[in-house]
Amino acid sequence: MKNLMLDIPLWVSSSFPIIRIVLFAVVVLCAVLIILTTLFQNEDSNSSDAILGQQESYYSQNKGGSRDHKLKVITTISAIVIAVCVILYFVSFLIYPIGA
Repeated sequence: MKNLMLDIPLWVSSSFPIIRIVLFAVVVLCAVLIILTTLFQNEDSNSSDAILGQQESYYSQNKGGSRDHKLKVITTISAIVIAVCVILYFVSFLIYPIGA
């Protein structure tokens, strides 16, 4: 595989292994965060009573929504961070391969 950067300074080429370790650690931490936030979220139900056929009111549907909304936002942000870190991790191999 051809090296995409022709004249890389020494400090840049020596920092790529450290950057890869940091990116990998961020992915692992975000994965643990996603697991925890999904476990703490309430189960999304159909919000209708199967016996009486009643729909829940707006207030009863959203009484725990602020906490669940925050957990969903944290989950989404963590997933985006994972995606960006994985892309940067593999781009770092394109810029500076291990054997170069």
